[in-house]
Amino acid sequence: MLNKLIKDLSILKKFLFINLVIFSIIGLITIFYLNSIQPSLINKKTSNHIQIMENTIDHIKRLKVKFNEKDIRKFLYSTRFLFQSIDRVIIFDNELNLIGDTNTLDLDPRSFQKRLEIIEMNVLSEDLDKKNEDQNLSVSKIDNKSLEDTLNNYVNSSNFGKPYTFTQDNYNQFLLTTIKSVFDEKENIGFLAITENANDIKAAIDERKIFIIRTAFFVVIVILIFSFVLNRYFLKPIRNLVNYTELMKNKKKNNINIAISKNRNDEIGILSNSLEEMTNELHKRINRTKNFSTDLVHEIRNPLASLKSASEIISETNNQEQREKLVKIVSHDVERIERLITDYSQILKDEAAMTSEKMQKIDLSLITNSVVDDFNNIYNSKRGINIKLKVNGSKKYQILGIENRIEQIIANLLENSISFSKDNQSIEVNINKDKEGRIILKVIDEGEGFKENETEKIFERFYSNRPEKFGQHSGLGLNIVKNLVELHNGKIFASNNKDKGAKIEIIFPNN
Repeated sequence: MLNKLIKDLSILKKFLFINLVIFSIIGLITIFYLNSIQPSLINKKTSNHIQIMENTIDHIKRLKVKFNEKDIRKFLYSTRFLFQSIDRVIIFDNELNLIGDTNTLDLDPRSFQKRLEIIEMNVLSEDLDKKNEDQNLSVSKIDNKSLEDTLNNYVNSSNFGKPYTFTQDNYNQFLLTTIKSVFDEKENIGFLAITENANDIKAAIDERKIFIIRTAFFVVIVILIFSFVLNRYFLKPIRNLVNYTELMKNKKKNNINIAISKNRNDEIGILSNSLEEMTNELHKRINRTKNFSTDLVHEIRNPLASLKSASEIISETNNQEQREKLVKIVSHDVERIERLITDYSQILKDEAAMTSEKMQKIDLSLITNSVVDDFNNIYNSKRGINIKLKVNGSKKYQILGIENRIEQIIANLLENSISFSKDNQSIEVNINKDKEGRIILKVIDEGEGFKENETEKIFERFYSNRPEKFGQHSGLGLNIVKNLVELHNGKIFASNNKDKGAKIEIIFPNN
C-alpha cells in the first residue's frame, strides 16, 4: 500500500514525504535522547550524594555521635568539609524529628577544604546564639514539610534502607534530594537527607532543547529552499519536457516553448536539445517516408497505366508482330514496377537497420580496396572496364562509420559509373586527406558526364536521365548513397571532369 502510494507521487512530493519520514524518525530519536539526559545527569549527582552519605555515616559511627540536636549540630560544624559540594544536609532522628540542618548553621563555604581531615568535636565552640537557632529551626521545619512526607512514604516502602532520590521543580529552582536511613547495629537510628540545587541539569537540558529546535528549524528552512530550487530549476523544466513530448505524441497544435531549457548549460539543457533534435529528426523521417510513398505511387502509376493500355490492346489485335511488341511492353513495365518495389523495400530495410547499427572506427582504404577487387573480377573480364584505386600515402584512413553501409556507398557509386561507361574504359577511385584532416573519396569515370546544369538533381529520388535505358533503373541508387553519406555526417558533391566523364566526391569528417 505504501509502496503504491509512493509510486503515484510526483518527484517533489516523494522528496518531501521521504524527508518527513526521516525528520520524524530523527525527532523520535531526539525525544528519546532528551528523555534519557535528565536521568543520566541525576544518576551522576545521586552517586555523589551516596558517596557523601557513606562518608558521613562512617564519621557518625566512628565518632559515636548521638542523634540529638546538640550532638548533630556539633557534628555538622566539625565535618563541614564533607559537604563542600552540597547545598544542604538535613538529619532526622528515627521518629522523623528534625535534629540538624546546614541551613540553620552559619557556615562559610570558603572554609570548606578539598582534602578530607578529621576535626575533633571537643574543639568546637558551644557558645551558640539560642535565639537564632530556635528561629532557624522553626523555619526549617516549615520548609521541610514535604520532605517529612516523603520520609514517611520512604519508611513504609520497599526502598527502606536503600538510598532514595527524588526531584522538586519549583518555578526557578530544580532541587535534587537523596535520603537514606542510618543504621547502628541493624537498628535504624535516624535519617540523612542531602539536597542540592540542580538547576545546572535543567539548564543543560534546556540548552540541548534550544539547540535541537534551532537545528530543526534550520533543517526545515534548508529543505524548503532545496524543494523550491528542485521544483523551480529541475522538476518544472522536466514537466515542461514531458508535456512537450505528450503534445508531439498526440499531435496537438498547442505550442510549448522549451527555448529556456535549451539555453541551459547543464543536463536539462542537453536533454532539451537532444529531445528537440530527436523530435525534428522524427518529423523529417515521417515527412521523408510520406513523400517517398507519394513519389513511389506516382512512379508506379505510369507503368500501371502502360500495362492497362497494353493489356487492353493485346486482346483486340491479331497481328503477331504487334502482339510481340505489346508483350515486351508488358514485360518491361512489370520489371520496372518490380524494381521500384524492390529498391523501395530495400531502402525501408536499410533505414530500420541503421537505427540499430552502431558506428565504429573503420579503415576506409581497406573497405574500398575490397569492393574494387570484387567489381574488377566481374566487369574487367565482362566489359574490359578497369577500376583503379589510388591511395595517397601509406597512412590509415580511419573514419567513424558502419562497415556494410560504407561498402554499399562505394558499390552504388561504382555501379552508377559503370552504367555510364563504355567497354574498355577506366574508373578511378581516389582516397586522400585535405588540409583539415578530412578524408575525401572520389569516384571518377570516363563516361559522358552529367547533362544536368544543376548536378544536385541526380541525388533526388526516382531521378534518372537515361532515355535509351528508360525503366532499367529505379533512380534510387544515388539517393540511397546521399542518405548513407549524411548518416555518417559527410557531404557528397557531383561534377563533370574538364576533359570528359563525371566525378562524385564524398567528404568524411575528421574523427
